[in-house]
Amino acid sequence: MLQIYKEMETDERIVKKAHELYMRFGIRSVSMDEIAGHLGISKKTIYQFYKDKDALVEGVLDIEMRRMEIDCTCSRIEGNNAVHEIFLAMDIVEEMFKGFNPAILYDLEKYHPKAYTKFTDHHNTYLYDCNKANIERGIMEGLYRPEINIDIMCKYRIGTMLMIFNANFFPHGKYPLATLCSEITDNFLHGLATPKGKEWITKYKMERSKVLLTT
Repeated sequence: MLQIYKEMETDERIVKKAHELYMRFGIRSVSMDEIAGHLGISKKTIYQFYKDKDALVEGVLDIEMRRMEIDCTCSRIEGNNAVHEIFLAMDIVEEMFKGFNPAILYDLEKYHPKAYTKFTDHHNTYLYDCNKANIERGIMEGLYRPEINIDIMCKYRIGTMLMIFNANFFPHGKYPLATLCSEITDNFLHGLATPKGKEWITKYKMERSKVLLTT
């Protein structure tokens, strides 16, 4: 039993360190040797748990998808209304972007297509459902326009959030990811909102600005 726990601990250390390094430097630029060096173990030990870099990337991706699901759930539970829920989610995403390498999605798509497909499938299902629930909530609360085509807006939302990582649209380094996220989300919300919803958007934006000024 002790051996099983030790193996679980080693596995967790490997994938967490890989996650940390990939998020900071991108996937392609971080070798298995570097991960091993940071952990003080041999590369052979990593291969006992992950047969190749593709497998390790998928393990890291699983961490990100679990984190995303937890964040979405927390925003939904803690949000006072649908608009507030979006602002809470935006705060979480922007915090994540600190120290985040925008090239990671390019690396994922180009060098690890299986993992990239897994990532986009998750976005197109789980995040679709999260956005759908938020829009339905906003309509029920009178904050979003009832005539909205929910399917179109959910797909639009997912597409625009992935677009910020596309260097053809936004060359890496030209705009901070947090700025792109904020601008796109602001326009998305205003497109959904009723006059009542716009009042809540203005309220939360002012509160957010005050917090940012004091940090």
